[in-house]
Amino acid sequence: MEVTIGVKHLPRELVIETEQTAEEVAKTVSKALQGGSTLELQDSRGRRYVVPAESVGYVEIGTEETRRVGFGTL
Repeated sequence: MEVTIGVKHLPRELVIETEQTAEEVAKTVSKALQGGSTLELQDSRGRRYVVPAESVGYVEIGTEETRRVGFGTL
């Protein structure tokens, strides 16, 4: 699942590929924003991203999609 985080005052977004479900990510983001603490997510490679909650401009949570294998029809 792809998660995009817009950080205030930065021109680039953080794009994280995570193994968490959309619901898990939404709960983590909501908890961090309500508590005013930090938003902490781990990507599929095990790297951790920590963003202060007050710096989060927006969070875009992608859809859970199974990877397609093979060729499409023409």
